[in-house]
Amino acid sequence: MNKKRPSLPLIIGRKPLLEALLTGAAIEKVFVQKNTTGDEINQIKRLSKERDIPMSMVPVEKLNSLTKAQHQGVVAWTSVIQYIELQEAISFVIEKGNTPLFMMLDGVTDVRNVGAIARSALCCGAQVLILPTSSTASITEEAIKTSAGALRQILLCRVPSTSQAIDTLRLNGIQVFATQMQGSIPVFEAPLTLPTCIVMGAEDKGIGNEVKKMADGFIRIPMAGSFDSLNVSVAAGMVLYEALRQRSFNS
Repeated sequence: MNKKRPSLPLIIGRKPLLEALLTGAAIEKVFVQKNTTGDEINQIKRLSKERDIPMSMVPVEKLNSLTKAQHQGVVAWTSVIQYIELQEAISFVIEKGNTPLFMMLDGVTDVRNVGAIARSALCCGAQVLILPTSSTASITEEAIKTSAGALRQILLCRVPSTSQAIDTLRLNGIQVFATQMQGSIPVFEAPLTLPTCIVMGAEDKGIGNEVKKMADGFIRIPMAGSFDSLNVSVAAGMVLYEALRQRSFNS
């Protein structure tokens, strides 16, 4: 069964997309036909990379499935939300006098899970949701609906990679905890009153190698019995609520 295409308006053609990139239009993802060349294509690739916009090199059949119009080898999804730079988000939270509580998604590709996590994050006092360009679902109207509008309220940051995000977080004194079923730290023992970013991995593979190498610690959610599998959005909600509990108790 074919996956339903996200309900995002399209930018079709080289000149329209190049103009959108140059003028700072909100763009969710760029699709470029494989083996397509030219100065405009090179500019589109460069500007997409500079703005941390996810870009996929795809066969012409993919572009034809997105539009029946003359696409000239490029199509883009416009974004239904706005992203800000991670450093800008960190500065904003700190300047307001709040202790950072951030969530980063590493490989979460189901838009409904992204929406549900954003909803829990906002309810539990998290200020920022970090989305790596290469390994996270696009933010669609379905994701926003699932989030009950939280994706329009929480600060959203798109970053080139988890490693770059972790470097930026650490430079700002924010610890990074990743979640693992075999993590060494029970969630209720993690020091979540400190400036913290929690990383949730994909349901099938968990967190990626970059996060495994760089995280300050690994959190697990103790469970009864032998059943040890939680939906990623449910697990995120449990960790976030523990952070809220600790911060409320110690405030």
